[in-house]
Amino acid sequence: MLVLKDLRKTFNPGTVMRKMALAGVDLTLNKGDFITVIGGNGAGKSTMLNAIAGTFQIDNGTITLGGRDITHLPEHKRAALLGRVFQDPMTGTAASMNIEENLALAYRRGQHRGLRWGISAKERILYKEKLASLDLGLETRMSSKVGLLSGGQRQALTLLMATLQKPELLLLDEHTAALDPKTAEKVLRLTRHLIEENNLTALMVTHNMKDALALGNRTIMMHEGKVILDLNAEQKQHMTVEDLLAQFEKVSGHELVNDRMLLT
Repeated sequence: MLVLKDLRKTFNPGTVMRKMALAGVDLTLNKGDFITVIGGNGAGKSTMLNAIAGTFQIDNGTITLGGRDITHLPEHKRAALLGRVFQDPMTGTAASMNIEENLALAYRRGQHRGLRWGISAKERILYKEKLASLDLGLETRMSSKVGLLSGGQRQALTLLMATLQKPELLLLDEHTAALDPKTAEKVLRLTRHLIEENNLTALMVTHNMKDALALGNRTIMMHEGKVILDLNAEQKQHMTVEDLLAQFEKVSGHELVNDRMLLT
């Protein structure tokens, strides 16, 4: 479904700021896979998601999605195939537009846009139904400006928008990291629900090793720009965070030095 072969990316080549962010990433996702991605700072997790999204061109390698080579496809054209939620709840929505207008933008993504903008009664019913499934009361506030929502409400809305058209691949880049623990837990429950309900294929970067083991059917760990560990559902089921740390040290030859991950 998604195949990454020998992905390589070096930022600021030929300077003292040179950084090899991807050093030969090989990864295959099957349709319906929900993979959590963990690793220390600078491991290449977010860079891998940015490479898939087309934020920059990779130096080497190929990216195939649904049998189509998208390696050189511009970012705006890949957007029609992907859903994405970022760490910052302020990203991914238009603050000055109301809730239903934001949903309309997501629902009509990739469609031809004429001069007519009005939201039909049929669309409004759909949006209200989808909002009600979030259990946040947003279905009664469809005319409210998105900028007035809390961080958790806004992130839940962004997640709904990202999955509204059932993308070929959903990219989640630490999308609960900026939320308080209680809100983060609710957004993660919603994430699991939307992925299962729509049978989506997803890659979720997280710093929380407990969440990485609890969610999805696979967990991969990255280190120095490579995938060094790939755990299937059966392996994850009986693994603790301590086991995961031990596996990391065994495979990488290093201790995981990342306070943010170790204290979660």
